Amino acid sequence: MKVYLKTYGCQMNERDSEAVAGMLAARGYEITAQEEDADILIFNTCSVRDQAERKAIGKIGILTRLKRRKPDIYIGIMGCMAQNRGQALLDELPHVDFVIGTGQLHRLPEILAGVIAQRHRELRVEEDHAVLTGMSTHFSRGNRISAYIAVTRGCNRFCSYCIVPYVRGREISREIADIKHEAIELVAQGVREIMLLGQNVAAFGLGGNINPPPPDVSPFADLLTELNDIPGLQRLRFTSPYPSYFNAKLIAAMAALPKVCHSLHLPLQSGSNAILRAMNRHYTAEQYLDIVGQLRRAIPDITFSTDIIVGFPGETETDFLATRRVMNEVGFDNAYIFKYSPRQGTVAATMLDQVPQQIKEERNHILLDDLNRRVAKHNAELRGQIVEVMVEGPSKRNCERWCGRTATNKMTIFDPAPGLEPGDLVQVKITRTTAMSLFGQLTATGGAPV
Repeated sequence: MKVYLKTYGCQMNERDSEAVAGMLAARGYEITAQEEDADILIFNTCSVRDQAERKAIGKIGILTRLKRRKPDIYIGIMGCMAQNRGQALLDELPHVDFVIGTGQLHRLPEILAGVIAQRHRELRVEEDHAVLTGMSTHFSRGNRISAYIAVTRGCNRFCSYCIVPYVRGREISREIADIKHEAIELVAQGVREIMLLGQNVAAFGLGGNINPPPPDVSPFADLLTELNDIPGLQRLRFTSPYPSYFNAKLIAAMAALPKVCHSLHLPLQSGSNAILRAMNRHYTAEQYLDIVGQLRRAIPDITFSTDIIVGFPGETETDFLATRRVMNEVGFDNAYIFKYSPRQGTVAATMLDQVPQQIKEERNHILLDDLNRRVAKHNAELRGQIVEVMVEGPSKRNCERWCGRTATNKMTIFDPAPGLEPGDLVQVKITRTTAMSLFGQLTATGGAPV
C-alpha cells in the first residue's frame, strides 16, 4: 500500500514525519510524494498557531469527497492538533479513520495495521515516554546531507501563550550514547550536517528542572562535545533553546568545538519586561542582552535569529518600541515574527486587553521592514569576502547554479565546478548580495568560515 504524508508546522514535526515514514517503509509500505497515488493519507498537524490548525482542518475537510469516490482509502491525523483535539476530530470529520497524538507516534504501524484489518476508527492520545527512543528511524530520501535528531521532547516552561506543554507533554531527554549512535548511523549514510531538536534543547539532560544549571554544568554542552568527535560529521546545529540555559560551560563549548555552527536561534518573544512577565518568560530584556553579549565576546562572528510575538495581550506602544529597540540592538539576521493568536487552553487566551488585529498587522510590518533593511546591510558587508559553504546542490530557482549555506546559515548561490557533490565544503568569494542571499564564485583560495 502507498502512503502519502503531509507535514504542517515545525522542524520537530518534520522529524516525526521522517521517523513515521521510516517505520512504515520498514513494514513494507511504499512512501509516495503524490497524494493522488496514495492508499493512505496521513496529516502531521500543528497546534502552535490557529492558522496552522485551520489550514490542516480545511485540507482534511475537503477529502470527504475523495472518500466518497474512493471508499477504500484511509485517512489519518497525527501530531499536535491530534493530541489537542482528539475525539473532537473524529466527531467533526467522519471520513477520518484514525487520530494519533504525539505520545503514540511510535505505535503508528501497529495502529494502522489494526485499522486496516478491522476497518474500525481509532483514537490514541495517551502519553508514552517511549516515543522519544522509539522514533530514531530515518526515512532514506537519497543523497541528503542534512538530518534532524530529536534529543528532547516536551516542555516544562509553560509560557502563557504556548500550547506545546499540553500537546507534547513533560520534558524528557534521551541518553547521550543513544543520540551518538543515531548520529553515527546518519553519517554512515552520507549525512554531513545534523540539527539537534528539542522544545528547550539547551535543557537537555537536566531532568526537566526549570531552574537553569550552575555555570559549570551543561549536559547539552557534553552532548555537543561527544557529537563533535564523530568522524565525517562536518556541522552541528541546534534549535530551539531557552535563553537562560546559556551558561559559561555551554558558551565555551560552542566557541571551542569546530563543528558547532556559529549561528544561533535564540527566542526573545518580546523586548518588554512587562510583556515577558505576562508571557511567563523567566528572563528580562537586560538578561537576554547580557547573554547575547557573552556569546559575541566568545564567538565574534556569531549570527542570531529569533522568535517574536507582536500584539500579545496588553502590549502597549511602549512595549512594542522596547521590542523594536532590542531587536535592533542585537541585530538579528533572521526573525520569525508572529501576530499573537489565542490558543484555547493557554493562560493568555483568557487575558483581557487583547490587541486589535490592525495594530498587530502594523507592528508586524514595522519589524519585518526593520529586519529586511538590517539583513541587507549585514549581507552587503560580506561583498569581497571569502566564505565557507556546504554545498546543497542545484538551486531551486536556477538549476544551472548551485547553492549551499555558510556556517552562519546564509544561503549562497554560485556557479558549480566539475566533480562538485552535495556535502562538499567549498570556498566562495561573495560578489553580490541581497537581503535573502549571497552570490559569488568558487575560489581555490582558503578563507575563514563566515
